Amino acid sequence: MTAIVETRALTKRYGRRTALADCTLTVPAGRVVGLIGPNGAGKSTLLQLTCGLLTPTGGTVEVFGRPPATDAAQLGRVGFVAQDTPTYAALTVADHLRLGAKLNPRWDAALADRRIRQLGLDPAQRAGRLSGGQRAQLALTLAVAKRPELLLLDEPVAALDPLARRTFLQSLMEFVAEAESEATVVLSSHLVSDLERVCDHLIVLADSRVQAEGEIDDLLATHFRLTTTRRAADTLPAGMQVVQADHTERQSTFVVRADAAVDDPSWAMEPLGLEDLALSYMTPTSDPRPVLEPQR
Repeated sequence: MTAIVETRALTKRYGRRTALADCTLTVPAGRVVGLIGPNGAGKSTLLQLTCGLLTPTGGTVEVFGRPPATDAAQLGRVGFVAQDTPTYAALTVADHLRLGAKLNPRWDAALADRRIRQLGLDPAQRAGRLSGGQRAQLALTLAVAKRPELLLLDEPVAALDPLARRTFLQSLMEFVAEAESEATVVLSSHLVSDLERVCDHLIVLADSRVQAEGEIDDLLATHFRLTTTRRAADTLPAGMQVVQADHTERQSTFVVRADAAVDDPSWAMEPLGLEDLALSYMTPTSDPRPVLEPQR
């Protein structure tokens, strides 16, 4: 498996505050990766470290086998849309496209013009007068028209209404489908439904740390909700890793990671949906949670 991004014990601190801690993960080539976590989990920090806008406090991050932003050639292979989908308010849509063409050697003018027409954007309209959804689409157009091999999107749909969000995600998938070479996309969001619609690989961040990572199909096949009479987590069968535990006076409910469901008539064991799986890793638990090795 070719790795586009690799981090090893990656850490970023701002004074006494730790934004990202001991982050070790691999982003495989050709995947659409969902990066999910609550606000303040470190998602934006991880993406900004990956594209070279921030430098690590500790550990390493490599993009295409080298540190980020090593030279102009490497920068040309990476597209980034920040959380506020930044555009220049005083410039028109056409001005943005001309600027993109001047700054990016691999600029695809035909792709940019086609997207602007499909979106119904007026080339003479100033960006400051566009709606939030239109600005997000303009920012995505600038990012994909440079034909990146790695596209990083930092919660670009967080402030959009449901219709604008769906349109944006459809545009993203059109880019992935028509990419001349297999593009890798990392999409940060706290909306599981958006990620479930477009992603095939998942990274869960919580408390500034990677809690889970892997192919979505593999994660769904190995996570279960187990309901049984009240018992301690350490009495479960060997090989079951407890992600979350809740107890009442008579009953215990666990979210566990295991190779397969256990056939025991005294237990109720059912698979998890993606939202429940992600929330289990983001919810504090009173029982110890093991550090899970990232899937390779």
